Amino acid sequence: MIERVRGLLRMAEDPAVTDAESQAFTAKAAELMTRHAIAEAEARAERGESPESVTRLDFPVSGVGGHGKARVKALAGIAAAYGCQSAVRGNTSANTERTLIIVGTATSLEALRVLLPSITMQMEASARFTARDHIANLRELRNYDRSTLATERSRFYRSFVRAYGYAVAERIKEFRARIREEPEDDSAAGSSGAADGEEAASSRGAEVVLRTDVDRVREDFQHRFPQLKPTRPERTHSKAGYRAGYVRGRRAELGIGTSVGQGGNSALSERE
Repeated sequence: MIERVRGLLRMAEDPAVTDAESQAFTAKAAELMTRHAIAEAEARAERGESPESVTRLDFPVSGVGGHGKARVKALAGIAAAYGCQSAVRGNTSANTERTLIIVGTATSLEALRVLLPSITMQMEASARFTARDHIANLRELRNYDRSTLATERSRFYRSFVRAYGYAVAERIKEFRARIREEPEDDSAAGSSGAADGEEAASSRGAEVVLRTDVDRVREDFQHRFPQLKPTRPERTHSKAGYRAGYVRGRRAELGIGTSVGQGGNSALSERE
């Protein structure tokens, strides 16, 4: 299963594919990881084994360009969509690397260990391309000096990254919610040919697994970080950058028939 996921992510990172195709490959990889985690948890419960351990993943986040805080915000949101909680060490405005400390179940962390580098690569490539076009358009339309354009590019880039992460996290949350709502009729599942454990998890089992894991992760996180200080929000904001990042992050489908963009406009207006 891990090799299937890595194969999908390699295709997502291929420069020859379109942005929509890249998003679709990444979404399918996230779907496989989620279904696999639920199937494994249900199998352990059927064997009478205890739930898998809750542990931590230290994920390095680049501060290049002064965009470290925006990257942390985006990636922490994606981790939260997987039922994890996170803290950050060294999250300053400097260009230095910082560490995102993610607490979650072993399976969730394995999924994030595989997915986050690929999502980061796609996010950065999309942000660079879109910011370059945005600044080129401004340069043609208005008489901005170099300093003003540089400031605008930073604001646009950071807002794009935050919105991209928010949209990807929203997509994962929607998918996990749909897993809970899938029909419980085992006979219908059998008649459709879904014999594979990853594809035929019952909605009741999925609901129990996801809810129990979230509760266990929350308790473990509070034990590890009892006096955690909240991070300060970034002051810079670009509506154009946020809108572009959100659109890029919600373009694909999750592979089970529901568009990622469902309800996206209301979410965008609330965030802005």
